[in-house]
Amino acid sequence: MSKKNSKRAVGMKRFFRIFFSRGWVTKLCFGIITAFVFIAVFAPVLTRYTPYEQNLRYILAGPSGEHLLGCDNIGRDTLTRLLYGARVSLITGLLSSIWAAILGTSIGLIAGYIGGWLNTLVMRITDAMIAIPPIIFTMVLSAMVTGNLIGISVVIGVSIIPSYIRMVNGLVISLRENDYVTASNLIGQKPLVIMFRHLLPNCLASLIVTFTMNVGTAIMLESTLSYLGVGIIPPTPAWGVMVSEGYKYLFNQPLVAILPGICIMLVVIAFNVVGDALRDALDPRLRGKI
Repeated sequence: MSKKNSKRAVGMKRFFRIFFSRGWVTKLCFGIITAFVFIAVFAPVLTRYTPYEQNLRYILAGPSGEHLLGCDNIGRDTLTRLLYGARVSLITGLLSSIWAAILGTSIGLIAGYIGGWLNTLVMRITDAMIAIPPIIFTMVLSAMVTGNLIGISVVIGVSIIPSYIRMVNGLVISLRENDYVTASNLIGQKPLVIMFRHLLPNCLASLIVTFTMNVGTAIMLESTLSYLGVGIIPPTPAWGVMVSEGYKYLFNQPLVAILPGICIMLVVIAFNVVGDALRDALDPRLRGKI
Protein backbone atom coordinates (compact mmCIF):
# COMPACT_ATOMS: atom_id res chain seq x y z
CA MET A 1 0.00 0.00 0.00
CA SER A 2 1.39 3.40 -0.97
CA LYS A 3 1.98 6.11 1.60
CA LYS A 4 -0.91 8.15 0.21
CA ASN A 5 -3.36 5.25 0.41
CA SER A 6 -2.15 4.37 3.89
CA LYS A 7 -2.74 7.93 5.06
CA ARG A 8 -6.20 7.91 3.52
CA ALA A 9 -7.07 4.62 5.25
CA VAL A 10 -5.94 6.03 8.61
CA GLY A 11 -8.03 9.12 7.99
CA MET A 12 -11.13 7.02 7.23
CA LYS A 13 -10.63 4.93 10.37
CA ARG A 14 -10.34 8.11 12.43
CA PHE A 15 -13.47 9.52 10.81
CA PHE A 16 -15.61 6.46 11.60
CA ARG A 17 -14.18 6.19 15.13
CA ILE A 18 -15.12 9.79 15.90
CA PHE A 19 -18.44 9.59 14.06
CA PHE A 20 -19.67 6.58 16.04
CA SER A 21 -18.03 7.61 19.33
CA ARG A 22 -21.09 9.68 20.26
CA GLY A 23 -22.88 6.52 21.40
CA TRP A 24 -25.92 4.52 20.44
CA VAL A 25 -28.02 7.56 19.53
CA THR A 26 -25.86 8.37 16.51
CA LYS A 27 -25.84 4.74 15.41
CA LEU A 28 -29.61 4.54 15.79
CA CYS A 29 -30.17 7.74 13.79
CA PHE A 30 -27.78 6.58 11.07
CA GLY A 31 -29.75 3.33 10.93
CA ILE A 32 -33.04 5.25 10.67
CA ILE A 33 -31.77 7.25 7.69
CA THR A 34 -30.45 4.10 6.03
CA ALA A 35 -33.79 2.35 6.59
CA PHE A 36 -35.83 5.20 5.11
CA VAL A 37 -33.54 5.43 2.09
CA PHE A 38 -33.98 1.69 1.55
CA ILE A 39 -37.76 2.06 1.89
CA ALA A 40 -37.84 4.97 -0.57
CA VAL A 41 -35.84 3.07 -3.18
CA PHE A 42 -37.65 -0.26 -2.88
CA ALA A 43 -41.18 0.96 -2.07
CA PRO A 44 -42.77 -0.80 -5.09
CA VAL A 45 -41.22 -4.11 -3.98
CA LEU A 46 -42.24 -3.81 -0.33
CA THR A 47 -45.98 -3.54 -0.97
CA ARG A 48 -48.44 -5.10 -3.39
CA TYR A 49 -50.65 -2.01 -3.54
CA THR A 50 -50.19 1.35 -5.24
CA PRO A 51 -50.51 4.60 -3.24
CA TYR A 52 -53.57 5.63 -5.28
CA GLU A 53 -55.45 2.31 -5.21
CA GLN A 54 -58.82 2.60 -3.45
CA ASN A 55 -61.03 -0.06 -1.89
CA LEU A 56 -64.25 1.45 -0.58
CA ARG A 57 -64.96 -1.63 1.53
CA TYR A 58 -61.99 -0.75 3.76
CA ILE A 59 -62.64 2.95 4.43
CA LEU A 60 -60.99 3.82 7.77
CA ALA A 61 -60.45 0.10 8.41
CA GLY A 62 -58.08 -0.86 11.22
CA PRO A 63 -54.98 -3.04 10.90
CA SER A 64 -55.61 -6.47 9.41
CA GLY A 65 -53.83 -9.23 7.56
CA GLU A 66 -54.66 -7.62 4.25
CA HIS A 67 -53.83 -4.05 5.30
CA LEU A 68 -51.21 -4.16 8.04
CA LEU A 69 -51.69 -0.53 9.13
CA GLY A 70 -55.28 -0.11 8.02
CA CYS A 71 -56.68 2.24 5.38
CA ASP A 72 -57.43 5.95 5.11
CA ASN A 73 -60.69 7.82 4.55
CA ILE A 74 -61.06 6.68 0.93
CA GLY A 75 -59.79 3.12 1.32
CA ARG A 76 -56.11 3.52 0.40
CA ASP A 77 -53.55 1.33 2.14
CA THR A 78 -51.82 3.38 4.87
CA LEU A 79 -48.59 1.38 4.83
CA THR A 80 -48.23 1.80 1.07
CA ARG A 81 -48.71 5.54 1.27
CA LEU A 82 -46.15 5.76 4.09
CA LEU A 83 -43.61 3.88 1.98
CA TYR A 84 -44.13 6.06 -1.07
CA GLY A 85 -44.28 9.14 1.16
CA ALA A 86 -40.71 8.42 2.23
CA ARG A 87 -39.70 8.68 -1.42
CA VAL A 88 -41.44 12.06 -1.84
CA SER A 89 -39.98 13.52 1.36
CA LEU A 90 -36.41 12.35 0.76
CA ILE A 91 -36.38 13.44 -2.89
CA THR A 92 -37.74 16.86 -1.94
CA GLY A 93 -35.20 17.25 0.87
CA LEU A 94 -32.26 16.16 -1.27
CA LEU A 95 -33.21 18.15 -4.37
CA SER A 96 -33.79 21.38 -2.47
CA SER A 97 -30.58 20.97 -0.46
CA ILE A 98 -28.46 20.09 -3.51
CA TRP A 99 -29.44 23.06 -5.63
CA ALA A 100 -29.35 25.41 -2.62
CA ALA A 101 -25.86 24.17 -1.78
CA ILE A 102 -24.60 24.70 -5.33
CA LEU A 103 -26.03 28.20 -5.68
CA GLY A 104 -25.40 29.33 -2.10
CA THR A 105 -21.82 28.04 -2.10
CA SER A 106 -21.02 29.77 -5.40
CA ILE A 107 -22.47 33.10 -4.23
CA GLY A 108 -20.73 32.95 -0.85
CA LEU A 109 -17.43 31.91 -2.41
CA ILE A 110 -17.37 34.67 -5.04
CA ALA A 111 -18.61 37.40 -2.68
CA GLY A 112 -16.17 36.40 0.07
CA TYR A 113 -13.16 36.28 -2.25
CA ILE A 114 -13.88 39.53 -4.11
CA GLY A 115 -15.01 41.40 -0.99
CA GLY A 116 -15.76 45.12 -1.07
CA TRP A 117 -19.18 46.41 -2.05
CA LEU A 118 -20.20 43.09 -3.63
CA ASN A 119 -19.69 41.22 -0.37
CA THR A 120 -21.55 43.92 1.57
CA LEU A 121 -24.51 43.79 -0.83
CA VAL A 122 -24.71 39.99 -0.82
CA MET A 123 -24.53 39.75 2.96
CA ARG A 124 -27.18 42.44 3.51
CA ILE A 125 -29.57 40.59 1.19
CA THR A 126 -28.71 37.34 3.00
CA ASP A 127 -29.40 38.94 6.39
CA ALA A 128 -32.76 40.17 5.13
CA MET A 129 -33.70 36.66 3.95
CA ILE A 130 -32.63 35.12 7.26
CA ALA A 131 -34.79 37.64 9.14
CA ILE A 132 -37.91 36.19 7.48
CA PRO A 133 -39.15 32.94 9.12
CA PRO A 134 -38.59 30.09 6.63
CA ILE A 135 -42.19 28.87 6.79
CA ILE A 136 -43.55 32.34 5.95
CA PHE A 137 -40.97 32.73 3.17
CA THR A 138 -41.81 29.36 1.60
CA MET A 139 -45.57 29.89 1.91
CA VAL A 140 -45.33 33.14 -0.06
CA LEU A 141 -43.15 31.59 -2.77
CA SER A 142 -45.22 28.41 -2.99
CA ALA A 143 -48.12 30.49 -4.33
CA MET A 144 -46.03 30.96 -7.50
CA VAL A 145 -45.56 27.25 -8.24
CA THR A 146 -48.01 24.50 -9.16
CA GLY A 147 -47.42 22.31 -6.12
CA ASN A 148 -45.39 19.65 -7.91
CA LEU A 149 -42.30 18.09 -6.39
CA ILE A 150 -39.79 20.09 -8.45
CA GLY A 151 -41.53 23.41 -7.80
CA ILE A 152 -41.72 22.84 -4.05
CA SER A 153 -38.04 21.77 -4.02
CA VAL A 154 -37.06 25.06 -5.69
CA VAL A 155 -39.14 27.07 -3.20
CA ILE A 156 -37.64 25.29 -0.18
CA GLY A 157 -34.15 25.60 -1.69
CA VAL A 158 -34.51 29.38 -1.88
CA SER A 159 -35.32 29.53 1.83
CA ILE A 160 -32.19 27.59 2.88
CA ILE A 161 -29.71 29.26 0.49
CA PRO A 162 -28.74 31.92 3.10
CA SER A 163 -27.28 29.27 5.42
CA TYR A 164 -24.78 28.24 2.73
CA ILE A 165 -23.95 31.81 1.72
CA ARG A 166 -23.19 32.91 5.28
CA MET A 167 -21.17 29.82 6.17
CA VAL A 168 -19.03 29.78 3.00
CA ASN A 169 -18.59 33.54 3.01
CA GLY A 170 -17.21 33.54 6.55
CA LEU A 171 -14.80 30.70 5.78
CA VAL A 172 -13.53 32.27 2.56
CA ILE A 173 -12.90 35.64 4.23
CA SER A 174 -10.70 33.92 6.82
CA LEU A 175 -8.97 31.65 4.28
CA ARG A 176 -8.16 34.23 1.61
CA GLU A 177 -5.42 35.76 3.81
CA ASN A 178 -3.49 32.48 4.03
CA ASP A 179 -0.05 32.18 2.47
CA TYR A 180 -1.08 29.65 -0.19
CA VAL A 181 -3.71 32.07 -1.51
CA THR A 182 -1.17 34.90 -1.59
CA ALA A 183 1.31 32.67 -3.41
CA SER A 184 -1.35 31.68 -5.95
CA ASN A 185 -2.03 35.35 -6.66
CA LEU A 186 1.69 36.08 -7.05
CA ILE A 187 2.21 33.36 -9.65
CA GLY A 188 -0.72 34.70 -11.65
CA GLN A 189 -3.39 32.08 -11.11
CA LYS A 190 -6.87 33.17 -12.15
CA PRO A 191 -9.38 34.07 -9.43
CA LEU A 192 -11.73 31.23 -10.44
CA VAL A 193 -8.89 28.72 -10.11
CA ILE A 194 -8.01 30.03 -6.66
CA MET A 195 -11.62 29.98 -5.52
CA PHE A 196 -12.59 26.53 -6.75
CA ARG A 197 -9.24 24.71 -6.49
CA HIS A 198 -7.81 26.15 -3.27
CA LEU A 199 -10.59 27.75 -1.23
CA LEU A 200 -13.58 25.51 -1.92
CA PRO A 201 -11.90 22.22 -0.82
CA ASN A 202 -11.23 23.82 2.57
CA CYS A 203 -14.96 24.49 2.94
CA LEU A 204 -16.13 20.95 2.12
CA ALA A 205 -16.23 19.65 5.70
CA SER A 206 -18.53 22.45 6.84
CA LEU A 207 -20.57 22.13 3.64
CA ILE A 208 -21.24 18.44 4.28
CA VAL A 209 -22.44 19.17 7.81
CA THR A 210 -24.66 22.05 6.68
CA PHE A 211 -26.06 19.96 3.83
CA THR A 212 -26.98 17.07 6.12
CA MET A 213 -28.80 19.29 8.58
CA ASN A 214 -30.57 21.19 5.80
CA VAL A 215 -32.00 17.96 4.39
CA GLY A 216 -33.88 17.54 7.66
CA THR A 217 -34.96 21.17 7.58
CA ALA A 218 -36.20 20.81 3.99
CA ILE A 219 -38.23 17.69 4.85
CA MET A 220 -39.85 19.54 7.75
CA LEU A 221 -40.69 22.52 5.54
CA GLU A 222 -42.15 20.29 2.82
CA SER A 223 -44.30 18.46 5.37
CA THR A 224 -45.50 21.72 6.90
CA LEU A 225 -46.39 23.21 3.51
CA SER A 226 -48.24 20.03 2.50
CA TYR A 227 -50.13 19.99 5.80
CA LEU A 228 -51.21 23.61 5.26
CA GLY A 229 -52.36 22.79 1.73
CA VAL A 230 -49.78 24.87 -0.16
CA GLY A 231 -47.19 22.16 -0.74
CA ILE A 232 -47.43 18.83 -2.54
CA ILE A 233 -50.91 18.52 -4.03
CA PRO A 234 -53.03 15.45 -3.13
CA PRO A 235 -53.36 12.61 -3.97
CA THR A 236 -49.54 12.47 -4.06
CA PRO A 237 -48.50 10.39 -1.01
CA ALA A 238 -46.59 13.01 0.97
CA TRP A 239 -46.38 12.65 4.75
CA GLY A 240 -47.65 16.19 5.34
CA VAL A 241 -50.64 15.54 3.10
CA MET A 242 -51.38 12.34 5.03
CA VAL A 243 -51.35 14.19 8.37
CA SER A 244 -53.61 16.90 6.94
CA GLU A 245 -56.10 14.36 5.58
CA GLY A 246 -55.99 12.07 8.60
CA TYR A 247 -56.23 14.40 11.60
CA LYS A 248 -60.01 14.63 11.11
CA TYR A 249 -60.28 10.91 11.84
CA LEU A 250 -58.10 10.67 14.95
CA PHE A 251 -60.90 9.00 16.93
CA ASN A 252 -61.91 6.61 14.13
CA GLN A 253 -58.51 5.62 12.72
CA PRO A 254 -55.66 7.46 14.52
CA LEU A 255 -52.89 5.61 12.66
CA VAL A 256 -53.69 7.49 9.44
CA ALA A 257 -52.44 10.78 10.97
CA ILE A 258 -50.11 9.61 13.75
CA LEU A 259 -47.84 7.34 11.69
CA PRO A 260 -46.79 9.92 9.05
CA GLY A 261 -46.21 12.40 11.89
CA ILE A 262 -43.90 9.91 13.59
CA CYS A 263 -42.04 9.34 10.30
CA ILE A 264 -41.49 13.09 9.88
CA MET A 265 -40.20 13.38 13.44
CA LEU A 266 -37.83 10.41 13.13
CA VAL A 267 -36.28 11.55 9.83
CA VAL A 268 -35.79 15.18 10.89
CA ILE A 269 -34.23 14.23 14.25
CA ALA A 270 -32.04 11.58 12.58
CA PHE A 271 -30.62 14.00 10.00
CA ASN A 272 -29.86 16.58 12.69
CA VAL A 273 -28.12 14.07 14.97
CA VAL A 274 -26.08 12.63 12.08
CA GLY A 275 -25.15 16.15 10.97
CA ASP A 276 -23.94 16.94 14.48
CA ALA A 277 -21.85 13.75 14.52
CA LEU A 278 -20.39 14.61 11.10
CA ARG A 279 -19.33 18.01 12.44
CA ASP A 280 -17.34 16.31 15.21
CA ALA A 281 -15.78 13.81 12.79
CA LEU A 282 -14.84 16.36 10.11
CA ASP A 283 -13.73 19.28 12.31
CA PRO A 284 -9.89 19.22 12.47
CA ARG A 285 -9.98 20.96 15.85
CA LEU A 286 -11.72 17.95 17.41
CA ARG A 287 -9.65 15.16 15.88
CA GLY A 288 -7.06 15.20 18.60
CA LYS A 289 -9.63 15.29 21.40
CA ILE A 290 -11.62 12.17 20.59
